[in-house]
Amino acid sequence: MVHVLSSRVLLHPTDPDRSRAFYGESLGLPVYREFGTGAERGTVYFLGGGFLELSGRADAPPAPGMQLWLQVADVRAAYEEVSARGVEVLRPPQREPWGLDEMWISDPDGVRIAVVEVPADHPLRFRP
Repeated sequence: MVHVLSSRVLLHPTDPDRSRAFYGESLGLPVYREFGTGAERGTVYFLGGGFLELSGRADAPPAPGMQLWLQVADVRAAYEEVSARGVEVLRPPQREPWGLDEMWISDPDGVRIAVVEVPADHPLRFRP
């Protein structure tokens, strides 16, 4: 078994400056660290229990199946905040059949992002 000490999602955006503006300013993700210089420098953002690294440059957007799942304390407050910052909301918050409150947005390269609130009475909040 591999003993994982840390993890991060790596994204190589088609326009690094545009993606840094989206994740850092529009979503307001805090920066964990930065490395390198120039337009393709790396920026690593905190994602709760993980990290998101934007580095390098890609010729094409990530695979269509690439998605991020971000849990927040209040999805409706997140909706108001990102909407005010000009983020296009693909679908506003709603209760899903599986009991989570979700909204959907996408990054500048079309990576779909589920912004999720786990309601207080949801089974994910309880241990058997």
